[in-house]
Amino acid sequence: MNSARGLITDTIAFSSVDGPGNRFVVFLQGCNFDCIACHNPYTINVCNDCGDCLATCSTGALTFGNDGHVAWNEAVCEGTDTCLATCSWDATPKARSRQVDELLADIRRAAPFLSGITVSGGEATQQVEFVHALFSAVKADPALHHLTCFIDSNGSAAREVWSRLAPVMDGAMIDLKCIDPQIHHVMTGQPNDQVLESIRYLDALGKLHEVRLLLIPGVNDDPDLLRRTADWLADVDPLMRLKLIGFRSHGVRPNGRELVQPSAEHMSRYRDAFANRSQFSVCCI
Repeated sequence: MNSARGLITDTIAFSSVDGPGNRFVVFLQGCNFDCIACHNPYTINVCNDCGDCLATCSTGALTFGNDGHVAWNEAVCEGTDTCLATCSWDATPKARSRQVDELLADIRRAAPFLSGITVSGGEATQQVEFVHALFSAVKADPALHHLTCFIDSNGSAAREVWSRLAPVMDGAMIDLKCIDPQIHHVMTGQPNDQVLESIRYLDALGKLHEVRLLLIPGVNDDPDLLRRTADWLADVDPLMRLKLIGFRSHGVRPNGRELVQPSAEHMSRYRDAFANRSQFSVCCI
């Protein structure tokens, strides 16, 4: 029995966009970045039990429990997410503490149709011991050990975190918001030194599956900046797998809706900037 617990926002039984093949995805609550283009801002913070969302819940699915914490009754929730729209803290009252064994039961039901498991967020490395326990349990389970275990991360984690996870992790997908430290800070509220170090370290370990670059016109798509980014990544690995992601305004906070979505012409230029600099495996979405 594995009783390790994680604070989980949600799970998806089948996803084809969160790593190679068809994957079971676990979204963890809590992130150490505050990205201007975040599509899941309700995963950034942990609910502070202010109770502002209770009055907006038309079904009574949200109440104050005897312990003073906001309680969510999933059985009567209609999924309108008015609580998320109300929350000014970038959190959700629906995040639940779940044991590894509970997740394993869910994964086993989907396992015949899966290639692997991806832990995302929020930021997966913020709950490193839970992720380690989950992946260790998957590797030890005769019905699940064939599944690959991946992490989708912003890369802002210490080397010790990756050293802890590497023995039970098959790969990591790392977001690189910007190689320029000042622009990165504008985009995320945090420096990028650990992100760059994570990319180098994971590549050296043979655990870097992919680097993902979110590109926003007028913010981090200057041609010279893209060239410098391509050169830096090529220095790490000229055969690196890259995913270029065009910004989409759906799901972002109001201040993010002022950002510009890239056109097809933008995406073509971005692809050329990387494909022409090295032997990268580049895809655009």
